[in-house]
Amino acid sequence: MKRALVACVMLAGAAASLAQVRRSGFAVLPNPKYDGQFTFVRLSYGPETAYASQGIPWSHDYPMGERHFMQILNELTYLRPKIDETGILGLDEPELSKYPVAYMAEPGFWSITDTEAAQFRAYLLKGGFVVFDDFAPRRGGWGNFEYAFRRVLPEAQFVDLDPSHPIFHSFFEIDSFDIVPQAYDAGSPVFRAVFEDNDPKKRIMAMINYNTDISEYWEFSGTGFAPVTETNEAYKLGVNYIIYGMTH
Repeated sequence: MKRALVACVMLAGAAASLAQVRRSGFAVLPNPKYDGQFTFVRLSYGPETAYASQGIPWSHDYPMGERHFMQILNELTYLRPKIDETGILGLDEPELSKYPVAYMAEPGFWSITDTEAAQFRAYLLKGGFVVFDDFAPRRGGWGNFEYAFRRVLPEAQFVDLDPSHPIFHSFFEIDSFDIVPQAYDAGSPVFRAVFEDNDPKKRIMAMINYNTDISEYWEFSGTGFAPVTETNEAYKLGVNYIIYGMTH
């Protein structure tokens, strides 16, 4: 039933016009006023260096990726997320503490200041949950990401996950990574996590999608760029992440 719902929603309402795809550029919209309603929060970082897609790495798949994803989340859960509004926040913005789940695109290009590192560390230690997505060896690489993240949590241990971890069963049952689609990168996706107190029995603070691009499928769902079966699996991962982040 859930699988059918995802496919139905994608085909019925998740299509983006070609004029809106990332290669044509974008305009950053104002952040919605905080009112307690679940909001997709995208983390921004600098410097705003030139990049082949939308000019700045953290904007990859904005805004259609999260709009499509929030439409799916709205259909499948009782979270009632904002569908057409995205929060874009810097790591050092106090407003971030109001949102339990955050997302960062292209963290292979991430740069971070001391102030950002300190405040983002506080966010994670107080219960915040972040998803890193869309990077690979040829897209910034693991080394730069790890360097930036260790400025936030110097003691962090990165743990490779397998499909048995509860995050892959928090809503949908994901029993194999073989179903995870690949947008363009060679090899298999790698799913890593940083746990509270580096204890795998405790909650995940940071979920890391490496060597894959899940939000690519959110952005282009319903456009014919990818089969429905692949966008379905990308949505399943996203929904599981949000449900896990909101319940841990």
